[in-house]
Amino acid sequence: MIHSVRGWIEKENIGFCHSHEHLFLSDGVPATLNPALRIDDFKLTVKELEEYKAIGGHTIIDAQPLGAGRMEKHLVSASENTGVQIVAATGFHKLAFYSDDHWIFTYNSEQLSEVFIHELEKGMYINTETEHPSDFISNRAGFIKVAIDEQRLYDPDKKWFKAAVEASLSTGAPIMCHTESKKQALFITDYFLQEGMQPENIILCHLDRELDQFDVHIELAKRGVFLEYDTIGRFKYHSDAEEADMIVYMLDHGLEKNILLSLDTTRERLKSYGGNIGLDHLKVNFLPLLLERNIDNQTIMDIMTVNPARAFSNIKVRGVNK
Repeated sequence: MIHSVRGWIEKENIGFCHSHEHLFLSDGVPATLNPALRIDDFKLTVKELEEYKAIGGHTIIDAQPLGAGRMEKHLVSASENTGVQIVAATGFHKLAFYSDDHWIFTYNSEQLSEVFIHELEKGMYINTETEHPSDFISNRAGFIKVAIDEQRLYDPDKKWFKAAVEASLSTGAPIMCHTESKKQALFITDYFLQEGMQPENIILCHLDRELDQFDVHIELAKRGVFLEYDTIGRFKYHSDAEEADMIVYMLDHGLEKNILLSLDTTRERLKSYGGNIGLDHLKVNFLPLLLERNIDNQTIMDIMTVNPARAFSNIKVRGVNK
């Protein structure tokens, strides 16, 4: 079972799924760092979702956590308007995305864990950019988003990740982690596993931004975690052809069950906002590159349907968490 903003989804009904997008981002701290991190027009995002649905899209994993621009009510309304299933995130992002006086800096791990669990089991808090968690809607988050960067890697206080683990073990919800290097990915995977998490409940993002050190990709996948590749259509990093070659390399090593795909959209990459690709890019333009490289259609569809159903399924509901 996967929990969307409108309730439980049977994993067989997840359908074609992007595993890491940003459908809405309020005009807050992230947008002051990068104007592309403002996606706040309801009609334009709905238009984008309608195009996604028209090419066979069923589900979107929205990776914006609370307090950093998440627009909870918009996510719910957009799902209701379009019929696209949207799974929202609790957790925390890069700390640069929060004001210096934000409550996320002062809460201890137990308090943070309580916030995350509340969002997963009772409902998402609102107005958390400027207010402590208090008012909430009944619509729930479906997974925990965290972020590791150089600041978090060397911080001796791992309260952020400890809180996420506590929430995951309590609720069964998976953790998705933003990473910025292979070293960080290895560190956070070790940490999560040492803290008692199941590898199938760990999702690592962005390892495909630099197409190197494939031995690290292979090592992580063989440990059972999911690798979420989302540098498709991000041409400042590399071409889609190079991305396709990398994915073929992973499939040749028998790791097709550990791969998730998405676009990690920003304002400047959404067609409805005047951007250069749109949510249909992955299916319309990228997946054909895999077919050209002799990856069969069933394998591709399993990556886009079966894998996210496993990755975002609630382990507690499946009855295997400790």
